[in-house]
This record gives sequence, structure tokens and C-alpha cells, in this order.
Amino acid sequence: MMRPGEQGFTLIEALVALAILAIASAGLIRALEGSIDAARGLERRAGAQWVAENRLAELQLGEKAIDLHPIEPMLGEAWHVGQEIGASDDPDVRQVMVSVSDAKGARMASLRGFLDAGTVSR
Repeated sequence: MMRPGEQGFTLIEALVALAILAIASAGLIRALEGSIDAARGLERRAGAQWVAENRLAELQLGEKAIDLHPIEPMLGEAWHVGQEIGASDDPDVRQVMVSVSDAKGARMASLRGFLDAGTVSR
């Protein structure tokens, strides 16, 4: 029992404060997990974009499409790379579409570029 002049928290007040703190902590943890997942997804998309840019650079250097590997490692993952080479409005230029997918087949990046018609064989 409290004497006059003594102040403090009752057990009920302490439990209510702990419950509020627990609920706020759970919300903060969920928000943090969402942020981590978003950052991880951004890292994966950036890696896939680098793979696509590398493939386009290889094609621009004159690598034959048949000699290029369909699976490229980057950032500890095996990326599936495909390219479609087609005609463009200019007969001296070929259009290439590079697509990069993860191991599950989800497309992570696409890159469209142009090549000198003399560097690719159809």
C-alpha cells in the first residue's frame, strides 16, 4: 500500500507500458524486414543489369552469339542470359535485346542495344 507522498507505477501501468512497447517493437521489426527485402531485391536487379551490360559489351566487341554462355555468374548467383538479334531500320545496324533471369526463371533485367552489322553473324 502506498503512503501519502509516495509515487510510482502500479503493476497494471507497468504491464500496459510493456504491451505498448511490444506492439511498437513488432511494427518496427516488420518495417525493418521490408526494408532489408527491398535492398536485397535492388542488389539482385543491379547484378542482373550488370550481367546484361556485360553481355551487350561482349557482343559489341564482336563475340559470336553462339560462343557466349547462357549462364553467367555474378554476385554469387547463376544468371540465365538470352539475347535476340534482329534487324533495325538501318541495314548496317542490328538491334539486340538482352534479357537476364534468375535461377527460378523470373526476368530481372532487360537491355536493348545496337550493334554494327559486321560484328554479328545471323
